[in-house]
Amino acid sequence: MTNNQRIAYIALLSAQAVIIGLFERAIPFPFAIAPGAKLGLANIITLMALYTLPEIDTLKVVILRLLLSTFFGGTISTFMYSAMGAIFSFLSMLAVKKLGQNHVSLIGVSVTGAIFHNIGQLTVASWIAKTWTVFLYLPILSFIGILAGVATGIMANYLITHVEKLNYYFYLRNVHGNVDGKGERDETSSNMGRLS
Repeated sequence: MTNNQRIAYIALLSAQAVIIGLFERAIPFPFAIAPGAKLGLANIITLMALYTLPEIDTLKVVILRLLLSTFFGGTISTFMYSAMGAIFSFLSMLAVKKLGQNHVSLIGVSVTGAIFHNIGQLTVASWIAKTWTVFLYLPILSFIGILAGVATGIMANYLITHVEKLNYYFYLRNVHGNVDGKGERDETSSNMGRLS
């Protein structure tokens, strides 16, 4: 992948994440038993970036999504919650992913991100409310996070393994260890198995 291609790819992923986030805001609230819980569909894009781009570029996608989402209808309060959730989610997914695919699947990484996203948001809530009792809400949010993490993980896994360009970037990122486009894709890339 050339530098221009990388920039365009980062911009494309960021735009997709923002659009998905705005769409998710518009759909009816799915979890009546847990106010504030969301499906986290934009995490699909973060997972795609995490598995097809270097860590620093994935962080750029996360930051751009946060800033643009806030610009298109967010507030300082929503930015604080989203930012802390995104930071916790990104760092946890990155740490778990580094354990290696042989130990944790993409779906496992997704579930970890969903749970830590909730922990990040509850951290902000506890700071604003000046009490740690809000963490009593964590078991319910974690259960929903597991379900949402599995769903988004399955979707991200399907896209990476079935969309040719994503599969190619994944190959460059995880086989060659880079996405600079040096070297050609060999025959083994077409026979890559699923990530989970």
